[in-house]
Amino acid sequence: MQDTDSPSPPVRVLEIGGSHVTAGSVEVAGHRILDRQRHPLDPAQDALTIVGALADAAKRLLPGPGDRWAVAFPGPFDYTAGVSLHEGVSKFDQLHGVNLREALAAAIPAEPEAFTFVNDADAFLLGEWVDGAATGTRRSVAITLGTGIGSSWLADGAVVSDGPDVPKDGEIHFCDVDGVNIEDLVSDRALVRGYLARTGVTVDGMRGLAALARDGDKDAREVVDTAFGILGRLLTEWLDRFGAEVVVVGGSMTGAWDLIEPALHLPVPARPVADTERSALLGAAYAGS
Repeated sequence: MQDTDSPSPPVRVLEIGGSHVTAGSVEVAGHRILDRQRHPLDPAQDALTIVGALADAAKRLLPGPGDRWAVAFPGPFDYTAGVSLHEGVSKFDQLHGVNLREALAAAIPAEPEAFTFVNDADAFLLGEWVDGAATGTRRSVAITLGTGIGSSWLADGAVVSDGPDVPKDGEIHFCDVDGVNIEDLVSDRALVRGYLARTGVTVDGMRGLAALARDGDKDAREVVDTAFGILGRLLTEWLDRFGAEVVVVGGSMTGAWDLIEPALHLPVPARPVADTERSALLGAAYAGS
């Protein structure tokens, strides 16, 4: 990792989500996104099609032969080898066992050793630590709230993914509460199920539930309060263990932060981030520089 105060060429970044790939050129020292292009991506496609879509997005950056590349990818993934471990998770299953380092290097083309792979939640937190809500902190945590729950733990700029102070693999979604996995209690599907059980009515995920809660629907508010109260208690235990100074929060559910924050009742400041994509691009570039 280079000193971010010294001049360096931009790092090319691919930030990959469940329905998109964003290609960007990032000047790490200046914390600047020089180019950002978002393209749709179908995670259910075959491996050849997905790799082709990623390579096409990369080529739009007009890369040079000596460029560094950073790829932010959701787990499960072997980030050292660059190999997908997705299987039975409904997204990117066809990439299971594919060496993306070699496949992308051949398709762009680029040198295989030019690639650094980083977990998407880690990239998000690194970006906020470099230039955002976690800047200046020694110990910070990121939580992403969407179809599931992602997490990342950072100590003095280094990702912490094992040890007694963080959940297994640094992933809060592995945790159980009273024998029930946390994502079966706090996720879009869990919230929909909770409201349906109370009212017999199906809502359009957290977005629909939040609209009802803001309009005074007591059942909707109770579902939100109960779910995020559970998450808040679980997080508080780990935040205290880790010695966190701040929690940065991303993901689609941050649009309902006015409802979520009071229910979490966390012991440290929790700061929602509107542009998580910028943070992930910057953080991945920092990891790859």
